[in-house]
Amino acid sequence: MSTAEKTLTILAEISEVEEVAHNLDLLLYQQEILDSMKTVELIVALERAFAVEISPAELDREMWATPAKIIAYMEQRVGP
Repeated sequence: MSTAEKTLTILAEISEVEEVAHNLDLLLYQQEILDSMKTVELIVALERAFAVEISPAELDREMWATPAKIIAYMEQRVGP
């Protein structure tokens, strides 16, 4: 499974919104799909799945505003 596929699977699971896996430009915070609590859950799930450490302090909502941006971040961290 690619980084993108794995990230989208985790994002859909945490957000409980299947559309995140199909619409990579979905505005996660503006549409209230993610909030601060779900963001923390997402960080923990991604850390476990990819064996990386993600500091919440280094992230802002703009960096993770869409599924595409989250995928880009994770691919930068762990590769495609």
